[in-house]
Amino acid sequence: MVKMAKICNVIHELKPVLLMVAVQMAFAGVNVLYKLAANDGMILPILVAYRFIFSTAFIVPLALFVERKKRPNLTWMILLQAFCCGLFGGSLAQNLYVKALSLTSATFAAATTNLIPAITFLLAVCFGMERLGWKTSSGAAKIMGTAFGVGGAMLLTFYKGVDLNLWKTNVNLLHGQHHSSHVQNSSNMVVGSLLAIGSCISYFIWLIIQTNMVKRYPCPYSVTALTSTMGAIQAVVFGLCTERNWADWKLGWNIRLLTVAYSGMLASGLMFTFVACCVQMRGPLYVSAFNPLLLVLVAIAGSLVLNESLHLGSLLGAILIIFGLYAVLWGKGKEVKKVAQLCPIREPSIGTGESERSSLEVVGDSNSKHSGVRSLNGESRHIEVVVT
Repeated sequence: MVKMAKICNVIHELKPVLLMVAVQMAFAGVNVLYKLAANDGMILPILVAYRFIFSTAFIVPLALFVERKKRPNLTWMILLQAFCCGLFGGSLAQNLYVKALSLTSATFAAATTNLIPAITFLLAVCFGMERLGWKTSSGAAKIMGTAFGVGGAMLLTFYKGVDLNLWKTNVNLLHGQHHSSHVQNSSNMVVGSLLAIGSCISYFIWLIIQTNMVKRYPCPYSVTALTSTMGAIQAVVFGLCTERNWADWKLGWNIRLLTVAYSGMLASGLMFTFVACCVQMRGPLYVSAFNPLLLVLVAIAGSLVLNESLHLGSLLGAILIIFGLYAVLWGKGKEVKKVAQLCPIREPSIGTGESERSSLEVVGDSNSKHSGVRSLNGESRHIEVVVT
């Protein structure tokens, strides 16, 4: 029983890590399918609209069933936050990204998404959602980890080096067919760069709004259902305003249907729920720290199914990304352990043999190094909490 309890505790501690790795693996599949769908000639704003339609159709019944007994009442504030999440995390972020993709290149657009951890860290510090704490070991680890993650992603993207023939599958789902693209000029690159950066900022705003939303409405499935519904309405309206040829909206039993079904039900439906859970447990910086891992997974997937070559820069960048991710996780882990000292304590009840949770009230200034704790039943006690 003791060993089983230890195993359960380890799994519980690793839960956020496992969820975010699963999210990045699913997003890597989305990038590969996006490339295949675009190669097939599918218009990307229509792809975004169908993605959130499929997401809504999948997650709404699941949320109604799973959280039917614990869902709080909807308020106008929750609906407003859901509308903003659907806008900044769904329709706006995705359409900005695909437009930047068409104006620049896939490599450049993918590279700009790795600015998200740095932007998230800086703005989270400004909004008071993260502590800089550069004089502490946990704060220094978060700063160094974020820098290594962004640097590794840039190295993986822009530095090639010698080819690494680690494996050869001879699988190329593109079959050597590529649609011709327009010649990129300087004005397109400038506009595309601004749109890509706008997509990163939109993603960060979504994480911040979602952090506040899950506090008011602690139901991850329902949060994702509301976000997907709002995103679907917005994406469909935008798609109908830009693409009015009904022939482009038709789906068949081909790669287009597979792309929108996978990206909608798995990536936007289930994975957005995982993101909501991790935001609720660890905060926005923790979620964004895993973003550079996406490039590593996309590079591996591209070499396996798209017959793309791996380079020395990919290996070196992957090492830096993994090292930076570990540093951020270590720093956040130390902070979580400090916060855990203020959690309610389970104490044995004399004479009953059962344990009950005592209600504790923290007394003291948040800036002080020592805080007193007073029980709500009138008894007073003192614990030492070191706030660095």
